[in-house]
Amino acid sequence: MNRTEAKSSSMPSVRSPSRRGRRGNLRRAWRRYRAGVLFLLPALVLFLYFSWIPIFKGFVISFQKYNIIGESEFVGLANFERLLKHDLFYRAWGNTLLFVALGLAVGYFVPVGLAIAINEMRHLRSFFRVSYYLPAVLPLVVTAILWKGIYNVDSGLLNYLLNRFHLPPGSWLQSSIPGMPIFCLVLMATWKGAGATMVIYLAALQGIPEALYEAAEIDGASILQRIRNITLPQILPVMLIVLILQIIGTFQVLVEPLVMTQGGPNNATLTVLLQVYNYAFKYFWMGEASAMSMMLFLILLGLTLAYFRITRRFEAEG
Repeated sequence: MNRTEAKSSSMPSVRSPSRRGRRGNLRRAWRRYRAGVLFLLPALVLFLYFSWIPIFKGFVISFQKYNIIGESEFVGLANFERLLKHDLFYRAWGNTLLFVALGLAVGYFVPVGLAIAINEMRHLRSFFRVSYYLPAVLPLVVTAILWKGIYNVDSGLLNYLLNRFHLPPGSWLQSSIPGMPIFCLVLMATWKGAGATMVIYLAALQGIPEALYEAAEIDGASILQRIRNITLPQILPVMLIVLILQIIGTFQVLVEPLVMTQGGPNNATLTVLLQVYNYAFKYFWMGEASAMSMMLFLILLGLTLAYFRITRRFEAEG
């Protein structure tokens, strides 16, 4: 037997153990994790069918002149070009950015303040935790209808209270003051979501070592000094993560203007998703609706990637 034949005859004996080892590892891994995989498989299939397939379909429709009955026609970037020529396109984006800005200015610090106040309490902590969390239990549509009644010009609770104190009533959702209808929606959204975010901050506050507060009290630090020098620096990572999540959530505002104002008055509360809803279900312009959705999807994708990057950074830093 020459040297070449010896090498070729020895090759199967070298590879076969590694192949058998890999197959054995796969069998052992399957036996170990198959129960979990089988339990997760229905959820993964449903998630794929109801989430990723519609996203991919929407991406395809954004480049088509979509026909519900017949065949659709590929039109390239024509849907995006038509969107850029619509005045309501810019109005919707402007209102959405205003909602995001007001939502951060009003609603971002409220849960932090509530969590810190409850954490500093010595009594009735459970009562206030439950009280502030209750609005999060209500469905968003119910909350929107409730606040629409509160803002009602003729019989709303807000104008009733103003009349009791001999103050002039307001038109609120129908106000012609720039930004006032959006601000009213932000107040409702803050009331609805502050309790759930407060619970996140309370969980973060429970992780702060008590020794830090005890040392600060021994040094004679006031409550404000303890909050500024201990509490806020300790929960800063959570605050940054919540900031990204709140921006992502406020960009997707739909139910509030749809139920409370239908985009009025004079498109003052028309948002991006409400305009997508109008394109798709009022005018049946599926191509334009999908194109606008893809623009919002790309923005939210960028924010989501930023969220993952921030979380990985804090995990790496411990």
